[in-house]
Amino acid sequence: MLSQEGKAEFNSQIKLISQSVVNYLDVSDSPQKCEEYLAKLMVQLEELEGRFPDFDEFIEQLTVKREEIYSAFESKKVQLQEAQNKRANSLQQAADRILKAVQNRAGKLTSVSEINGYFASDLMIEKVRSTVEELLGIGDTVKADTIQSRLKTLKEDAIRQLKDKQELFVDGANILKFGKHQFTVNTQPLELSVVHRDEAMYYHLTGTSFFEKITDDQFLSYRPVWEQTLVSENNQVYRAEYLAFKVLEAAQDTGINRQQNESSLRYLSIDELHKLTEAELTDYVNKFMAVRFNEGYMKGVHDHDAALILAALIRLIKTADLLRYTSIDRACAQLYWQVFAPESKKKVLTHQLQGISVILQVFPDTHEFDDVKAGLQQELYTFQQETGLCKEANAAEAGEYLFYELTRGNHFVIDSQADVLYDGFKHFLTERKVLDRFEESVKALEENVVHQFELIQHWLKAYIAQAGQHDKAEYVAEVATLLLTDSYSPLQVVHTVLKENLQGMQGAHQQVQGQSYQLNYHQFLHRLRDYTSSTATAFTAFTELKKNLTQQAEQALRLNEFKPRVLSSFVRNKLIDQVYLPLIGANLAKQIGTAGETKRTDLMGMLLLLSPPGYGKTTIMEYIANRLGIIFMKINGPAIGHQVTALDPKEAPNAAAREELEKLNLSFEMGDNVMIYLDDIQHCNPEFLQKFISLCDAQRKIEGVYKGRSKTYDFRGKKVCVVMAGNPYTETGEKFRIPDMLANRADIYNLGDIIGDTEDVFRLSYIENSLTSNTVLAKLAAKSQKDIYALIQLAETGNSEGLEFEGNHSAAELNEYVLVLKKLLKIQDVILKVNLEYIRSAAQADEYRTEPAFKLQGSYRNMNKLAEKVMPIMNDQELQTLILSHYEAESQTLTSGAEANMLKFKQLIGIMTEAEAQRWEDIKATFVRNNKLKGFGGNNQVGQVLSEMENISGGLAGIKDVLSQFKPSRLEATEGL
Repeated sequence: MLSQEGKAEFNSQIKLISQSVVNYLDVSDSPQKCEEYLAKLMVQLEELEGRFPDFDEFIEQLTVKREEIYSAFESKKVQLQEAQNKRANSLQQAADRILKAVQNRAGKLTSVSEINGYFASDLMIEKVRSTVEELLGIGDTVKADTIQSRLKTLKEDAIRQLKDKQELFVDGANILKFGKHQFTVNTQPLELSVVHRDEAMYYHLTGTSFFEKITDDQFLSYRPVWEQTLVSENNQVYRAEYLAFKVLEAAQDTGINRQQNESSLRYLSIDELHKLTEAELTDYVNKFMAVRFNEGYMKGVHDHDAALILAALIRLIKTADLLRYTSIDRACAQLYWQVFAPESKKKVLTHQLQGISVILQVFPDTHEFDDVKAGLQQELYTFQQETGLCKEANAAEAGEYLFYELTRGNHFVIDSQADVLYDGFKHFLTERKVLDRFEESVKALEENVVHQFELIQHWLKAYIAQAGQHDKAEYVAEVATLLLTDSYSPLQVVHTVLKENLQGMQGAHQQVQGQSYQLNYHQFLHRLRDYTSSTATAFTAFTELKKNLTQQAEQALRLNEFKPRVLSSFVRNKLIDQVYLPLIGANLAKQIGTAGETKRTDLMGMLLLLSPPGYGKTTIMEYIANRLGIIFMKINGPAIGHQVTALDPKEAPNAAAREELEKLNLSFEMGDNVMIYLDDIQHCNPEFLQKFISLCDAQRKIEGVYKGRSKTYDFRGKKVCVVMAGNPYTETGEKFRIPDMLANRADIYNLGDIIGDTEDVFRLSYIENSLTSNTVLAKLAAKSQKDIYALIQLAETGNSEGLEFEGNHSAAELNEYVLVLKKLLKIQDVILKVNLEYIRSAAQADEYRTEPAFKLQGSYRNMNKLAEKVMPIMNDQELQTLILSHYEAESQTLTSGAEANMLKFKQLIGIMTEAEAQRWEDIKATFVRNNKLKGFGGNNQVGQVLSEMENISGGLAGIKDVLSQFKPSRLEATEGL
């Protein structure tokens, strides 16, 4: 009894859980909900298992149910995750497209207020923000943050570029001024294109001299369409012809002529087009053309011409009747039916088509007999394949013609031009008295109809050649069929001319002569069908292949890495404006030449930038390359390393070095509009650097190896500049070595030291560069650059008289700005002292040192790290603690040198205690003593003896000092006695 009740209760609980599974799956609209409901169901199953521990069969059922539920929710979860990922990717792609348009639009705005207004109110910006919200809603915070960051960066870049245009560009033109030198700006984006050159196709980088021949076999097979630019036109086919043919094709295609297409335009049939007025037809063609963007039509030109051609085609179709089918197609159908078709099949089809004829007279547009038509088309195709006759005929067209001809009776129409050829041929044979011989030669082959037909064609071709009637060549098969079957009847001759001369054409093409266009119906259709099936198809495939190959080549070249991008934290401060840009501009004037008549022709030289890490050597050069529109080819010195001495990538010791050498040789191959930037050259072998000597003198040549081929690159007269940058001292503390002949050719500047009499702007640059790192001052930097200098003056002097502000600042904001700036000025003093000491210490040779090398740095990077932690409410003690904590953390990387460097740091800023001062003196004394012993080596006995003698000498000096202290007191005691 208990067992039955238990089973009943268990089954009811299982059914409830199954119902819950269905319900929970329905309401699970996110992966998180799936996890939540799955956990609830698992708990229910655990509870159910606990209630029936004595029933083994229940345990087994619960195990199966648990697996079913888990599998169902996992499938649902995966499905939801895939949907979410797909949606997130779609949103990101849409945002990318919008941001690209925003970048283009923002670059054209002419004032900061316009930029702010645009980013505050434009619908495209709102769409990006709503995209971010949607991404956050589905839990994809990574993509949301990326898009939000890019949007903010675009705004900052737009403002920065506007400021550069107003202050650096000359009269708004593409001329940039650095100091007293002006440079042309390249506005072409760095893109890879395909160009036709020297009977071959090449990859070409815009703005450079880079050309690389394309050798892909499939690409080479499309040579006939290489120079074609549009799918709708080439030398033989005019765009308007293609458009008219496409409209006609759509009208004749029974599968689409009544359906709505993507432009909501209903395709009209031939009969409907025939009823349109000239204006209505032109309007229809214009609408048909509107969505065909890639075909390159010009409104008012190609639609006008296409309407003229289309109207003529429709007129000819309506008047030509069955002559609308070509002569070869009609000959093929007639030859098959009268000579090769089995009698039994002919009898069946004749009766069937006679009945169909009545139906077609009542319902001419019916498609009920398409299968009959298709059967005839297949029969004619088989006939062509088996006999080899009428190969030029279109089996589909011939089958369709035969269908309509047979529904009218067992007679075949004859073209008037074929009639002329027939009569001329018979008359010629009669005059020459060879008609009997012709008939006998044909009769001799009556056992082989194929050979008979071919023989007749030979006779006709010979006659055409002798009579000079080459315009009748297309009717040879039709006349040959009439002669073979003896079916000529004057009653079947149709005197319709399928040619028209159209006037008033607007376009330019070799098919159009002086606004006149000669339309030959059959030639037009044959030419356009052939073009559409072969040339247009090949061009479409070629375009797709070219696109794919270009994308692959772009990825292989890694073009995105060479496009200079300005860091979002970059600040064009007074030091850069007044010192660095004029100096670098003077060097670039020698390397790439200036704009206008003053440009030098003897281009040469090199720029060598030195400084400790963190002073923006790379940042400023990438900024200059970006503003000049020059390719920024950064070569990583540490990746090349000391082992590399040659420029050949094959000789590189590792993949990283090989990659950098390939980039370097690629820059040589570009050969124009490129900045070759070698970073951290202290890690490079002097023999490697020596390779650049000839590049930096008047020769402007260098030996390179690109894709295994050695080549001498000549950059004379080219827009190529060489910049090298490095820390004057390597990681070991020793000076890096640079070949003298290379250094002699370079302008050398140390960005970490004061250049000339520019101490004031050098000191100020620390504050300017750190503004965006501090949350309080970032708001000030976004409002007005001019106000920054006024507030710095206020923080330095405390005097606010005569100060005026551009931006609107509240009193509380001004107070916060000043408090933060005062603290930054104190940090600035510390950073400058550290920087000067670092440079002074690093400049000493080890044998001349009297204290351990000072390796703590005072760069912009250190300033920014400290500035981001400064708050207005900090007191002096908290500020000092912040500075000490920062440099204590920095010193940890120096391992055994940490203590000495921190003691020196405290001495610099004047906070050393007596104990620390004594410890510092002991360290210096030990350092000096150890330094002296280095010259002898650690195990040298002479050095050890000298060391002991020095210790004895030091001890005697100490005794002497002690005695000198007691001597006066003893003299006084003696005098007292």
